[in-house]
Parts: sequence; C-alpha cells; structure tokens
Amino acid sequence: MKVVVLCSGGMDSVTALHWAHREHTVVAALSCDYGSKHNPRELPFAAEHAAALGVRHEVAPLRFMDRLFASHLLASGGEIPEGHYEADNMKLTVVPFRNAILLSIAAGFAESVGAEGLVIAAHSGDHAIYPDCREEFMRAMGEAIRHGTYAGVQLLRPFIALDKGAIAALGASLGVDFARTWSCYKGGAIHCGRCGTCVERREAFLAAGLPDPTAYASLDPLPPKPAPRAAPSC
Repeated sequence: MKVVVLCSGGMDSVTALHWAHREHTVVAALSCDYGSKHNPRELPFAAEHAAALGVRHEVAPLRFMDRLFASHLLASGGEIPEGHYEADNMKLTVVPFRNAILLSIAAGFAESVGAEGLVIAAHSGDHAIYPDCREEFMRAMGEAIRHGTYAGVQLLRPFIALDKGAIAALGASLGVDFARTWSCYKGGAIHCGRCGTCVERREAFLAAGLPDPTAYASLDPLPPKPAPRAAPSC
C-alpha cells in the first residue's frame, strides 16, 4: 500500500516511519510545526530519518495553533509539568483536538500524492491523558477520512495496542537509531529527564531491556505510575 506517515521526529513516529518503510511503500513523511516547545528539537530528526530512507519529507506550518490554542506544550503556554506520563498534571500538555487537525491535513496531503493509507504512531501509553490518541477517536477519525476522500484513504495505527517499551523493542529490531530522536517536551539543549515524556522514554528502554542512548540533564529516580482511575459512575 502507498502510505503517508505522520512523523514528528519522536521515537514512536520514527519507528512508525521505519515500520511503514518495511511493510508498505512510503510516498512521504509529513511533520507539523504547530508551535510546540519541542518542535525545533524534533523536526530535524524527522527530516534526517526520512532522508536516510530516501523518503520525501514535508513540514506543514501550523503556528496558528500556538496563537489560538491553550496548552503548556505550546511555546505560548506555561511551564511543562514534571512527573509520570500518566499523572493528572500532564493534562496541561494536551493541545485541544491536535490529532484531528494533524490527521485532517495529512489525509488531504495523502490523497493529493496518491497514497491509499495514512500512518500514525498513537500507542496505548497515550490513552490515559490524550483523548485524541484513543482507539475510539482513531476509529471515528478513520471512518471520517475514508468517507471524506475519493481514494478511501485508510488510517493505519499499528501501535494502538502497544506500549512504548514494545515500540522501543520494535524500533531496535528495525535498526532505528534512537539517539537521533527527540521526546522531551521542554525542548532544551538535552532531554530534561524529569518531564512526563522523558520519564516515559526512560521507562520504555528499561521495559525493552535496551540501553538508553539519551543524554539526560537529570537521572533522578523514576516517579511511580499513578493508580488506575476509577470508571465514571452512571
């Protein structure tokens, strides 16, 4: 299948790009510059991996999101919270309806370049905090994309049931150089080691039994995973 891959330059989407390159014909990799604090750090890695695979790379400029949306993830927002990736304070990093916007643009681009599929690297670790990464949303968005394109573009989410440790293991088997990926939401000179995405990255390599090639400003003990949330009452 001819596919477009949404690739931010993080370890999940870079692994998805390499997976898609093995399983499909990658027409292009698409990154989105929406004004996050870490966009300047991760986008060059997306370009680097696309070039290494001989894949066209495009960047969609979406800086209106930084101007109009409220999120600590954005350059216009507050400080990035620290702690576990599934902790409630990580909700401050939600960019409202981000994946719907990115997928809509990617779907239009995919149809324009003759692709039949669109790959996104959403995974199970995202489900606790980010509603637009959950399978219910992805299923609905996939149907909207299929019905809204003449090509019936399919939304592929190969990692939706995997955790980040499993993605790290898969990436290693595909030869991904994780030192050339970015996770830290703070977007500093090196990974901070303490924000939710750094914690998740550190946990992933431990879970996969892989050496972590990342330079961190802090290697403080990892915070405990929060207790599961109770189901809402009727």
